Amino acid sequence: MARGTLRIFLGAAPGVGKTYEMLEEAHRLLKRGEDVVVAFALDHGRGETRALMEGLEIIPPRRLPYRGTEFDEMDLDAVLRRAPATAVVDEYAHSNVPGSRHAKRWEDVDELLDAGINVLSTVNIQHLASLGDVVASITDVRQGETVPDDVVRRADQIDLVDISPELLRQRLGDGKIYAREKIDAALSNYFRLGNLTALRELALLWLADRVDEGLARYRAENDIQATWPARERIVIGLTGGPEGEILIRRGARILNRVNGGDLLAVHVRAADGVASESPQALEAQRRLIQDLGGSYHIVAGEDPATALLDFARSVNATQIVVGTSRHGKLASVLGGLLGGGIGTRVVRESGDIDVHMVSHPLSGRGAGPRRQRDLGRARVAVGFVLAVLLPILLQVLLALNPEPNVASAVLIQLTGAVTVALIGGFWPAILAALWSSLLVNYFYTAPVGTLTIQDPQNVLALLVFVGVSAAVAIVVDLSARRSKEAARARAEATTLADLTRGTATSEDTVTDLLQQALDVFNMRGAALYDVTDTGTRHPEKNGTIIASAGELPLPAAKDTAASAVQEVRTENSQQIDPSTTLVLYGRPLPASQRRLLAVFGVHLAAQLERRQLAASRREVLRLAESNTMRTSILRAVSHDLRTPLAGIKLAVGGLLQKSVRYTQEQEQELLQTIDECSDRLDLLVGNLLDMSRIASDAVKPLLRPVRWTDVIPAALHGTPAGRVRVDLPPNMPEIDADPGMLERVIANIVENAVKYAPGSDIVVVGAAGGLSNETLAGHPAGELRIIDHGRGVPAESVLEMFRPFQRLDDIPQTTGVGLGLAVAKGFTEAMGGTLTAEQTPGGGLTMVIRLRLSTGATRDDWPGQAPVVPQSFLTERKRPLPLHPSRSETP
Repeated sequence: MARGTLRIFLGAAPGVGKTYEMLEEAHRLLKRGEDVVVAFALDHGRGETRALMEGLEIIPPRRLPYRGTEFDEMDLDAVLRRAPATAVVDEYAHSNVPGSRHAKRWEDVDELLDAGINVLSTVNIQHLASLGDVVASITDVRQGETVPDDVVRRADQIDLVDISPELLRQRLGDGKIYAREKIDAALSNYFRLGNLTALRELALLWLADRVDEGLARYRAENDIQATWPARERIVIGLTGGPEGEILIRRGARILNRVNGGDLLAVHVRAADGVASESPQALEAQRRLIQDLGGSYHIVAGEDPATALLDFARSVNATQIVVGTSRHGKLASVLGGLLGGGIGTRVVRESGDIDVHMVSHPLSGRGAGPRRQRDLGRARVAVGFVLAVLLPILLQVLLALNPEPNVASAVLIQLTGAVTVALIGGFWPAILAALWSSLLVNYFYTAPVGTLTIQDPQNVLALLVFVGVSAAVAIVVDLSARRSKEAARARAEATTLADLTRGTATSEDTVTDLLQQALDVFNMRGAALYDVTDTGTRHPEKNGTIIASAGELPLPAAKDTAASAVQEVRTENSQQIDPSTTLVLYGRPLPASQRRLLAVFGVHLAAQLERRQLAASRREVLRLAESNTMRTSILRAVSHDLRTPLAGIKLAVGGLLQKSVRYTQEQEQELLQTIDECSDRLDLLVGNLLDMSRIASDAVKPLLRPVRWTDVIPAALHGTPAGRVRVDLPPNMPEIDADPGMLERVIANIVENAVKYAPGSDIVVVGAAGGLSNETLAGHPAGELRIIDHGRGVPAESVLEMFRPFQRLDDIPQTTGVGLGLAVAKGFTEAMGGTLTAEQTPGGGLTMVIRLRLSTGATRDDWPGQAPVVPQSFLTERKRPLPLHPSRSETP
């Protein structure tokens, strides 16, 4: 069975007439004799739409209950049983009521299409998933019902139902969209003229992309190579050189002269290697084109001109921007004799695509740095020595021949020249050929003993001899260069694979990249410097180190500063961006490894950018949390703090009344109420202030050696007598903590346990020997457990329990604002420890505090039997010292 076709009517906003157009199309199909039914459609209270539904067969909807209310949904099974030729299904992005077969209506439509039923449907631009955030930023309304863009793009036909924003507002004002009582609110909010204009432009642009995809598909299916300038599209050819930035900016200026269009930058990578391109320049150009709203592409091809033109035709480009040649005059002349350079060929073969040749400062200055010898200095030096000595030795051998002639002499000397070419390459072979030709001319061509040549055939023989020697030298030199380039490319590919794998698995990717640089380049040290305020001349002397690896010189002392500067050579540094420089310390870096160093620089730049994005994200999250915190604090001040204030006000008001005489017991009760409400108010305000300090990273603990027994008595002050039992081992070592903070941590946890485990005893115990089984960043830790046997907390709610303003089951009747555990966790982490929750065996909750052991407090240093702390001392009721901010923030 053939799959049905889907036709979607797209609108920019509610009320543009999508459903009306869809129903009119249904009537047109019905008049043609097609079997059409309305599977689901809403008139939204609009009379004109309701009138169009008359005369069409309507399949009754299903009524599904949800949260005490019944909702109408499409009866999918009834439509499938009816099996019409075309079904009208309104609201393509609708979310079905729970209990339906599918979660989304577009999934229902897919089932109808699979059954061979054609479907007419509607959707608004704000319901497209990719545009949800854009529409929300325009209208301040976030859509809850969305449909994936690719699902809509799969439609066989998309019709835009478009009217002007002014006409839509007029329809709204006439009551044709919403009820009268909703018109004013709609006009001043969602249906503002600016909102409607922006939504209309979004709809037009989205549909234009869909049309462009259809055009590209049609041209590909029909093998159409000619450019159809339906949309301005500019392609910029990049060589990998620094002039690419000029070309990109010129292309952007050309595109700005028209309304709308695409900017595409393409770099053609030759199949024989990437030696002439700069990874750092290409990365900078990729960022620039993306900042300008364009796209960056890389294509491979043997011929850059052909590859660039093929790409331009494949994207239906209207204009191409290329730079003028960097080759010198001689290279340009030779290139012209061979058919012209890349730019010239692009102009000649572009056809109906306009080509812009842009001049730049590097025009005519050479293609780049001169290629270094690929055979090595030692091998070339040996070649020059042989070029001088080997012809003489061969001449001595020829002198032993009783009947020498020119032909034999040329062949033997040619063998020597080829040998020199195999060893030393091009220039030694040329020297050997010229030197050998002189020897043959002097000793074997008439007149012998002079450099004069009488016989023209000898002249030809010598010229052939020199030419063959040069040709062999060129072949050997080219083969050696290709071999080295292939080996270098394999090594670079392996290194890049290691870089990618390392950055994907390492947590500190910048340091890991520097460590890899030490191994790859065989250096002693590597450092990344921030040179924003110092320049890049001597970053190791004045710059700030961002990250480092290995051994770095010590420029602090005067006698070492000079040596440090001398050790950093120009070839051992790489500027990553205007404010960051990578420096390697050790041997001089060979020129062949400079490109690989630039690749490391590109990777480091990407990791630094990722660091900045992560820091920005953390800052945004922190600001969002702070905003939530402020809102919650205001809510707490307006509600939770009023309870103790009301108690104090009521008690003080009663005591101030002159007309009422209270007994001594009644006055004592009122004073006790004031005292209890004041303590509660003090605790609430303290938690609010502490949470504010934690959220703003203003908590700076004063750590010193502390014993658990020093802080527990004060922390338990105020707890009901008999509710808390302390059972500590006698040999618990000292921990590093701020006594005031630790006291608040224990007090908040115990108060929370007393509040939520009313029928349970609270037990404060220490780990066996006071040592935790877990470590803190590799350091041994002390452990304290606070155990209750109350209701406990479900495992899925443990993380939320530590968030600010959270109460068990969000019970509003409990005292406090839900900050106790959040403050306790924040203080514990500020002291370098952890606060976790575990399920108590048999039911309940166990809070575990872990803090680092104090320096020197190892097992060997612990006393074998420390004195047992009396239980009466641990539960003595005395008022603790208040925790002042200055006590934890100043040393």
